[in-house]
Amino acid sequence: MSENDAVEGLELVRESIRRSASDYGRDPSSITLVAVSKTFPAEAIEPVLDAGQRIFGENYVQEAKAKWLSLRERYDGVELHMIGPIQSNKAREAVELFDAIHTLDRPSLAEALAKEIAKQGKQPRLLVQVNTGEEPQKGGVIPTEVDAFLEACRSKYGLEIEGLMCIPPAEDPPSPHFALLNTIARKHGLKTLSMGMSADFDAAIQLGATHVRVGSAIFGARPRPSK
Repeated sequence: MSENDAVEGLELVRESIRRSASDYGRDPSSITLVAVSKTFPAEAIEPVLDAGQRIFGENYVQEAKAKWLSLRERYDGVELHMIGPIQSNKAREAVELFDAIHTLDRPSLAEALAKEIAKQGKQPRLLVQVNTGEEPQKGGVIPTEVDAFLEACRSKYGLEIEGLMCIPPAEDPPSPHFALLNTIARKHGLKTLSMGMSADFDAAIQLGATHVRVGSAIFGARPRPSK
């Protein structure tokens, strides 16, 4: 995909978000676009930065570190969101690098993040990933265990949780999963809902998404990761 294609993709996504928000009686400014730049090199991201996008999602700590340390030196106001699974031993680098972490999903990670937040004096915004489809191969807290996990995050680990995130099963209609996440969030007074990707962010906006994670609609097909 060329530089112009990525910038055109960005503008089309922005316009789609504005249109969806209008259709569902929502303020477009209440919906944050997280441009998913995982697996794309810095040179593919630069045109999108030049077009004014500042919020990006990455899946891997080491890949993000390799790309974004230099990009952040050249572009002010960049916000990085961790949207992939985190190993507990990567908590230090995750807290150093990311402004928001969408994938808090187990006590060992909560404990590791709490230690690093205290040590570094940094406070990334934290979202709990909910495995709405209860898929065994996927990270996330199953819905019936969210209450207890949120309580543990707050009382045992002293973490401030801002919201919830989900990735619906690929074979399911996404809307029931988005509706479930919204219901759980409202029950706990959580205002941030990270849900919706390139193929389904319209449905996510209808059901209350505050953050949509869009990659291929902006950057095109993902390059194969190098071995």
